[in-house]
Amino acid sequence: MAKGILGRKVGMTQVFDEFGKMIPVTVISVEPNVVLQKKTVENDGYSAVQLGFMEKRANIVNKPLTGHFAKANTTPKRYIKEIRLAGMEEYEVGQEVKCDIFTAGDYVDVTGTSKGKGFQGVVKRYNFRTSFNTHGSKYHRGVGSMGVIAPNRVRKGKKMPGRMGHETVTIQNLVVVRADAEKNIILVKGNVPGPNKTLVTVKNAVKK
Repeated sequence: MAKGILGRKVGMTQVFDEFGKMIPVTVISVEPNVVLQKKTVENDGYSAVQLGFMEKRANIVNKPLTGHFAKANTTPKRYIKEIRLAGMEEYEVGQEVKCDIFTAGDYVDVTGTSKGKGFQGVVKRYNFRTSFNTHGSKYHRGVGSMGVIAPNRVRKGKKMPGRMGHETVTIQNLVVVRADAEKNIILVKGNVPGPNKTLVTVKNAVKK
């Protein structure tokens, strides 16, 4: 069965296994998600489940969304996101999805928005090597050659300075160390994308 849930990255810590080995983990806060809508192939052309996560004040929600939440018989949610995984047809509108759908040892894919780095040069953005720092060189962190002369233009795809980060990133095949339904947290081995307090999506691994 396909499994997916929305959560919020809390930060990193460490736990110890039964052999005393230290395991670095990321703590993901996973309050119960609510199924707001089901997308089907017959009506929408694809199969998906729309989840809502985290409470939101009712007085700042517009009327269309208020009706949308009322159909699922739930309170307004701050985050709304679709998860497209085969086999999620078993979920019903209004159903709560909790972190106990995952157990220790499960492999998951975690998707989030990476940290934004602002406008950066090619040395930091693409790991270009720097030029010589001696013998009067005044070209240390430049882009370098712009390409061949023939087309008289810079070819498409040339690596140039620009905005770095703040992109959707998925880290695959992370291991669930612990899923605590009482505290609504999932501990995932290793790091996950994005700064603390940002939205992440946890789904069962597609390549494992």
